[in-house]
Amino acid sequence: MISIALFNNKGGVGKTTLAYHLAHMLQRQGLRVLAADLDPQSNLTAAILDEEELEQLWGKNSELFAQHGYPEQRKLFTRTGEQRTIADAVRPILEGTGDATPIFPAQVSEGLWLLPGNLELSSFEDKLSAAWLSGYGGDQAAIRTTTAFHRIIEQGAKAVGAELVLIDVGPNLGAINRAALLAADAVLTPMAADLFSLKGLLNLGPTLREWRDKWQRLVRPHIPSTISAPDAAMAPLGYVIMQPEMRLDRPVRAYQRWLTRIPWVYGTAVLGHETWPDDNHSYEIATLRNYRSLMPLAHDARKPMFDLRTADGALGSTQKHVQTCYQEFQALAKQVLERAEQLPSRT
Repeated sequence: MISIALFNNKGGVGKTTLAYHLAHMLQRQGLRVLAADLDPQSNLTAAILDEEELEQLWGKNSELFAQHGYPEQRKLFTRTGEQRTIADAVRPILEGTGDATPIFPAQVSEGLWLLPGNLELSSFEDKLSAAWLSGYGGDQAAIRTTTAFHRIIEQGAKAVGAELVLIDVGPNLGAINRAALLAADAVLTPMAADLFSLKGLLNLGPTLREWRDKWQRLVRPHIPSTISAPDAAMAPLGYVIMQPEMRLDRPVRAYQRWLTRIPWVYGTAVLGHETWPDDNHSYEIATLRNYRSLMPLAHDARKPMFDLRTADGALGSTQKHVQTCYQEFQALAKQVLERAEQLPSRT
């Protein structure tokens, strides 16, 4: 099992959209895929589940649907009837009553599952922040707290036989993201060609190296064999450029100016190279054009953009965009798989 986190310190670059579509496309390639929503905003969960399922998942005592009083209403909730979220899984740690508890992933489709997120996960931030420093001295309660996400993902992946895990995290360098990224074998960076994304890269690289070093040097040696803990590899897998709304073959001057700077910034800040290595290896995995015209249709149809049909409103030239979208995400998924296969094997 290989885990890949999608992360950029800069928000608004289409990270969750990329995670959602990449998860579906990787499943089309024959993989058993688990998506883990570790972003407290829970946008990936909201993209996958409909409003009734979210109501069942996040507001089990809501009077709006009153599912306990009306058995017929409960039949609507096919994926979330007994489902628990990642916030539910870590609640014993947060309340001081025990360790994280396993949750069984919700099945999205054949070969694709979701570990649902919850807005309540944000309350875990302070607990994780305090546990980080305590872990340096080998405090086992702190170590269990920091490794909670890793163990929840590991148990969920094992339960469904997932071969690849995609971890969606928020756009910051806080304690929740640190614990989430520690659980990742690799980090895929979605980004835009602008000043803010480049600034995000400058922060991202040194921070990941610092977290990796402190974990492996100060915490890892103190972890007993009874606690499953990550290696915190966080290997840079590469970046995907999410293009703004303009023609792909005629980028504007400002866009092109930032575009040419990305490889050097990624190489020095994220990879830690003093000079760009002469190995002909590009860390740009793909450039995805803007599909803003397809997004409303996909949202209403509750399906990926590349699955839109005429009945969903994808008429005329829009259907050509759907086909192009499928081809681009298919190529992206193949590239991600090729790079993932080059990582050290995981069990």
